[in-house]
Amino acid sequence: MADDSQRVTRFRSGLALILDGEDRKESRQKNRLISYCNDFGEQSLERTLEHIFDLPFKTINSLTCQIDANVICSIMKNEYWKYHKTLEMTDMSRGVSSVVDGRGPYTVKIEESSVCGELELIKPPLVVESHAAFSSARANACVWKGKWMYEVTLETAGLQQLGWATVSCPFTQHTGVGDADDSYAFDGKRVIKWNLNAEPYGQSWVVGDVIGCCIDLETDEISYYRNGVSLGVAFSGIRKMVPGLGYYPAISLSQGERCDLNFGARPFRYHIQEFDSIQIPPSTNQLAVHLLQCFSKLLNMWRGEKSSYDSVEKLRRLKRFMPVNELYNPVSRGICMELFSSLDANAESLEYICWGPLLSFLMDVFQHQAPHDYESLDRVLDILLTFPGSTLMFEHLLSALSYCCKTASIVLRESPYSGSYPYLALACHMLRREDLMVVWWKMSDFEILFEGFLSQKCQNKQDLQCMIPAVWWPGSCEDISYESSMMLTTRTLAEAINKIEEKHRDLCCLVMQFIPPVTPSQLPGSVFRTLLQNIILRNRGAERNIPPPGVSSNSILVSLFAVILHFLSEGFAIGCGWMMGSGTSGGPSTTGFLHRGGQQSFPLPIILKNDPHRVEIPRLGGSYSHLANLHHVNMDPEAEVVRWEEGCVDVVEPESRITHAGIQKPCCCLSLDANFSRISKTPFRYTTKASQSHCNSIPERSTQVAAECSGGNLNDDLVDKPSTSDQSDSEFGYRTVQQMRVVELESTSSSSTLIEEELLDAMLLLYHLGLAPKFKQASAYMSHQSHSISQMEETDKQIRERGSGEQLRRLKEARSLYREEVIDCVRHCAWYRISLFARWKQRGMYATCIWLAQLLLVLSKIDLVFSYIPEFYLEALVDCFHVLRKSDPPFVSAGMFIKQGLASFVTFVATHFSDPRISSAELRDLLLQSISVLVQYKEFLAAFESNPAATHSLPTSLLSAFDNRSWISVTNILMRLCKGCGFGSSKQGESSSTSSVFQKLIRDACLKDEELFSAFLNRLFNTLSWAMTEFSISIREMQEKGQIEFQQRKCSVIFDLSSNLARVLEFCTREIPQAFLSGADTNLHRLVELVVFVLNHLTSVADPEFFELILRRPGQTPEKVNRGMMLAPLAGIILNLLDASVIADSREQNDMLGIFANMDCADTLISGFQYLLKFNWAGTFKGDVHLSKLRQLEDFSSHLILRTSVKRVAHKEAESDDNVCCICYTCEANAKFLPCTHVSCFGCINRHLINCERCFFCNATVLEVIQNTCDI
Repeated sequence: MADDSQRVTRFRSGLALILDGEDRKESRQKNRLISYCNDFGEQSLERTLEHIFDLPFKTINSLTCQIDANVICSIMKNEYWKYHKTLEMTDMSRGVSSVVDGRGPYTVKIEESSVCGELELIKPPLVVESHAAFSSARANACVWKGKWMYEVTLETAGLQQLGWATVSCPFTQHTGVGDADDSYAFDGKRVIKWNLNAEPYGQSWVVGDVIGCCIDLETDEISYYRNGVSLGVAFSGIRKMVPGLGYYPAISLSQGERCDLNFGARPFRYHIQEFDSIQIPPSTNQLAVHLLQCFSKLLNMWRGEKSSYDSVEKLRRLKRFMPVNELYNPVSRGICMELFSSLDANAESLEYICWGPLLSFLMDVFQHQAPHDYESLDRVLDILLTFPGSTLMFEHLLSALSYCCKTASIVLRESPYSGSYPYLALACHMLRREDLMVVWWKMSDFEILFEGFLSQKCQNKQDLQCMIPAVWWPGSCEDISYESSMMLTTRTLAEAINKIEEKHRDLCCLVMQFIPPVTPSQLPGSVFRTLLQNIILRNRGAERNIPPPGVSSNSILVSLFAVILHFLSEGFAIGCGWMMGSGTSGGPSTTGFLHRGGQQSFPLPIILKNDPHRVEIPRLGGSYSHLANLHHVNMDPEAEVVRWEEGCVDVVEPESRITHAGIQKPCCCLSLDANFSRISKTPFRYTTKASQSHCNSIPERSTQVAAECSGGNLNDDLVDKPSTSDQSDSEFGYRTVQQMRVVELESTSSSSTLIEEELLDAMLLLYHLGLAPKFKQASAYMSHQSHSISQMEETDKQIRERGSGEQLRRLKEARSLYREEVIDCVRHCAWYRISLFARWKQRGMYATCIWLAQLLLVLSKIDLVFSYIPEFYLEALVDCFHVLRKSDPPFVSAGMFIKQGLASFVTFVATHFSDPRISSAELRDLLLQSISVLVQYKEFLAAFESNPAATHSLPTSLLSAFDNRSWISVTNILMRLCKGCGFGSSKQGESSSTSSVFQKLIRDACLKDEELFSAFLNRLFNTLSWAMTEFSISIREMQEKGQIEFQQRKCSVIFDLSSNLARVLEFCTREIPQAFLSGADTNLHRLVELVVFVLNHLTSVADPEFFELILRRPGQTPEKVNRGMMLAPLAGIILNLLDASVIADSREQNDMLGIFANMDCADTLISGFQYLLKFNWAGTFKGDVHLSKLRQLEDFSSHLILRTSVKRVAHKEAESDDNVCCICYTCEANAKFLPCTHVSCFGCINRHLINCERCFFCNATVLEVIQNTCDI
C-alpha cells in the first residue's frame, strides 16, 4: 500500500464526507474529512467520491488525510483522465478553409473585403445591421465537403436573404445572396427561396426566430430550419466544390435589418443532428460538461439528504455513501478550481462554456418550472463568486440569458412556465445580489441586455396553430368540444403570459431600486430613467411604415408599457416606497397612482423641457423650436407644477362627480373583480451572497381574457373633393376651471427622483410607439375575420342551392379557403386578447383615459402650456378610449362606459375638435371622427346630450367645421343627430335613435347666426352637387369601360355620402324653411336646381339592376341599398317646403312652384316627379302614413305640369326679345356688373357671386351689381 502522500496525488475529482465513527462529534468540530470503514468494510468516503466523479469501483484508495479543495484537484489530475479519455477534442476542421489571421484556431467572422453596402457591427461578436439600401457580405470560411450549419437569429423580420454563396457570386447594390449561380438564399419575409429565380418556400419568420442554414455536401442539398423545425430541402443537386473553393455562409440585408450570426463561437440554440459548426468548438467544452455533471451529482446528493426518504432507502444510502452536507464545500470548490483553471488556460472558450454547459447546469439546478430550487442555486452562486474570474463569467451568463429570452417560444404543454419565464426567473434571482447587479450595470451592452430580457417572441401562423390547436367561434360548425378546448387553452396561455409579465416587473423593480456605485451618489430610479429615455430616443420613428435603423423590437415597447401600467395602476412593491408623485405628501400610498383621486398634480417641466429624447416629438402647437420662438414660456420650467382637484373639469355639482375619492366611483374602481382590491405586501429586496431565502415577487391580479381592439382609422371612406369655399377657424371659447392653480415645485430631493408623472409620460409615448400598432393589427384581423365568416356563410348558402356540377366543386374549394382564413383570424384574435387584455390592463387603461382627459382639460386653460403638450398625449387618449370601447367582451357596459368616469373625454372632444391651438389638422380630424363614431350609439349620444360643454359648443362648431377637409365627418354627425325625422325614415323604429335635444340646438344656432348658416348652406349645396357629379361620372366609366370592380366601392361610398348630405339638407328645410321661402329667392333657386340635378342623375341610368348592383356592398341586401335612399330626402325637401308654405304668409314667401316651372328642363323635371310618385314607397313606410304625403306630391306635380305649359307659351312669345338672360334664357336681363357692364338676370348673378367675385363673361373683378336703378 502506498503512503498517504502518494495516495493523495493519485486522487481525481470527487469528494465525499465521512466522519470517524469513534468520535463523530469531535471530527465534526475539527472539520476533518478522513476515510471511514463501515460495518461491511466499505469505505464510504472513497465510494462517494467515485460516485460523484463517475469512477470505477475502488479506484480511490483509503484516505487518511484531511480532505480539502486541493486534494480534490489532485484526484482529478491523477486519476480522472485515465477513465475519461473521450474528453480529448477530435479534429473537426476537415472540409473547412478559412482566412487565418495569425496562429492558432481560426475564428469565423465576416470577411470585411466582401462587404457590399454598409454593414455595421452593433454588438460583438456578430450582431450586424444594414445601413444601406441593400448590404451583402460573406464569412471568411468556406466548406467543400461534409455537413455544416450556422445560425442566424433575427433581430428584425424584414427583407433578408440568408444562405450560401461561392466567392464568384457578385454582390452589388441590387443583387445579393441567391441572385447568381452557386448562390442560394431563403427569404422568410416574402416566404421564398432564391437561386437566380424565386420560388415559394418555407414559413414567414418573425423577430426572435433562429434560422438554421444547413448544407449537406454529401447529398448536395441545402435546407433550412426555423427554431429547430425543418422547413424541408430548399435546394438539391448543388454543384460540388474542391478544397479551398467551397460555399461561404453569406447574407444580404435591406436597410434597417439586423441579425445575429453564430458560426459556432457559441453553442447553437437549436443544433441540428449530424451537422457541425463551421467554427471549431473549444477543446475545454467536454471537460466543462463533465465537471458540471459532477457538480450536479453532488447537488443531487445534497438535495437527497434534505428530502424525506423511506427508512430502508435511507439506510441503504447511508451504508454506501456518506452524508455530503459538510463535504459539499471542498468538493464544489475543487470542481470550480479545476473549471476556472481550464478556462484560464483557454480564455477564448469562456463565452462558449458560459452560453452552453454552464447555463444548462444553472438552469437544471434552478429548475425550469416552479417551485424553483433557490437554495441550491444560491450555494452554486456563492462558490462561483469567490473566484476572481467570475465577473467575466457572469457577464457572459447574463448575455446568454438575455438572448434566450429573445428566442424562447411559448409552448402549450410547458405552460404556464414557458417562453422566457425560466430564463427571466433565473436572471431576476441572480440580480437580487447587489454584486451581480453592479456587474450587469457596468457592462457596455447593459441596455441591450435589458431590452433582451423584456423581449417576447412573436408568433406566426404555424406557431399559433401549435399553441391553439382547437379553434371555435360563435356560429361555427366545428366540433362542440372545440369550444371548451379553446377556452382551456386560452386560459393556460394567459397564465403563461401572466408569469412572464410578473418577472418583467420583478426585473424593472430591481433596476429601479438599484443605486449605482458612483460619485456623486445617485438616487433610486436614476438608472431606470436613463434606460427609459434611451429606449425612447432609439425608437423615435418606430411607428413609421419604414422605421429608421436601430429601433427595438415592438415586443420590448409593449412589455415596458405593461410594466409601467401595472406600477401606476396596481401600485409599487414596498421596496419602491421612495417612488412618489409631484403632489404626494407624507409616506408612500398603497393605492395605484392612477386611482388615488383627491388633489392631482402634474409638473410642467415634463412637457416644457426640450429633453434630447423628446427633441423631435411634435407638440399640439407645432414643433418645439417653432413654439419656443413664437410663444416663449415665461414661467421657470424647473419650478412650476399645476394642481387641481379631481373632477373639477366636470360641470356638475361636487356631490355628483364621479371621482376615485368620492362616493360615486369610476368603473375602474368598482367591485368588478374581487382581486382588484389585493395589493402586494411582499417587498422587493436584494439578497446577499450568503442569503439562502427566496424573495417572492408581486402577486398577480386576476387575468381574465378580454377585449378585441381597434386602433385603426375611424373613417375608412374619405373622399377628396375640389375646393368650394374658404372658412376661417371658429372662435374658441375658454371656460375657467375651478380649483386649479399653478404653484412652485417644492425644492425637495423628490424633484430629482424618478416620479410617477414621469412614468406616465413615458408610458403614453410607449403606447403611441408600441401599443397603437398592435391594436391596429388586431383590428385588421377582427375585420378580416368578420368578412371571411360572411363570405363562408354566403358560400354555404350557394352550396345548398346547387345540387351538383362544376360550380359546386368550385364553391366547396372557395369555402375551404374561407374556413382556413377564419381559423387563422380566430387564432390571431385570441392571441391578441391573451397578450394585450388582462383584466388589470383594461382597468389601468381606463384609469389612464380619465387621468389624461382631465389633465388635457386643465392644461387647455393655460394657452401657452397647452400648445407645448406632445401630440402623442392626445393620440394615446383617443386611441386608448376607442380600444376599450370596442373591447369584446366589454370592460363595462356601454351605458356605464362614459357615464361612470369618462364624461371629461366627451367634454374634451366636443370643445377641442375645432381648437385653433391644435395645429395638426389630422389631430382635429381625429377628435371629430371620435364624435362621429360615438353619436351612432344611443348610450354615447345620451352622454353628449347630458354634457353641458357639448350642448353649448358642439352645434356651432359643427356648422363651422363643414369645410373642404372635415365635411364627411361633420355630415355623418349631423346625419346621426337628425336621424329619424326625415321622409321615409320611420321604418324599423329609427326615430327612437333621434336626438331632439341636438336638433333644437342646431336649429337655434342656425337662426342665431344667419351668416354662419348661410355659409354652411352654400358649402352644403356645392358639396352635394360635386358628390352627385362624381357619382354620375363613375357610373359612366363603369358602363363604358367595364371597370366594375375598380369603381364599385367608389360609387357605393359616394352614394352613401350623397344620401347623407341630402338628409342634412332635408333637415334644414324642415327646421328652417324660412331660409328658402322668405327674403331673397337665391337659396330656393339653388335648392330647386339641385333637386332637379339629382333627379336627373338618378333617373338617367337605364338599367335598374345595374344601378342596384353597383350600390351594394358585400353582405348588404337590396332592401337596404336602393335609389330610395336618395329619393326619400328629395321628396322630403319638397314636402317640407310645401308644408311650411301653407303655414307662412303667402304674400311674403317665394314662389316655389314658379321657380320649379322656370327650369329650362321641363321634360326632365316632370319625368323625375313621375319617377318619385311611382317608386315603391310601401317598402319604406309602416302602414299607410305615406299615402297622404304621396298625394301632396301628386298635387304639386299636377300644378307643376300646368304651370310649365303656361311658361312654354310665354317663352315662345318672348323668343324674339333681346333682353332675355343669356344664362338661364328664362328671366329678363335686369342687372349688370360694374365696372365691366356685362348684363344678366339678377338671380343668376346673385347665385354666381356666392362662390366667385368675378364676372362670368370676362373674369373681371366685380365691384358692384346694378339692378335697374338700385345698388346691390
